[in-house]
Amino acid sequence: MTVALMWEARAAEGRSEELLAWARRQELTERPVRRESFRAPQDRVLVITWWDAALDAELPELPEPDAELMTRSVHRWRFESLGEG
Repeated sequence: MTVALMWEARAAEGRSEELLAWARRQELTERPVRRESFRAPQDRVLVITWWDAALDAELPELPEPDAELMTRSVHRWRFESLGEG
C-alpha cells in the first residue's frame, strides 16, 4: 500500500522562501519513496512524502518550524493511495 503524508504551513508575511528552504533542509529518519515540495499563494508551503506502508504505520514526519517563521501551526494529513484513475 502507498501512503502519502502531507505537511502544510503558512509562512509569516514575506518569509515563504525562508520557510520553503527550511522545509527542504529537514532530514527524515527514513527515506520515503518520493518527496516533493510545493508553494502556493498566501505564503503557503506544502511537502508531500510517499511511503510503502500501511495507513496507520508509524512514519517520520517533518517537524514544526520555529513559531516566528509561521502564522499558524502546521497542518498534517495522511492519505491512502487508491491508484490512478
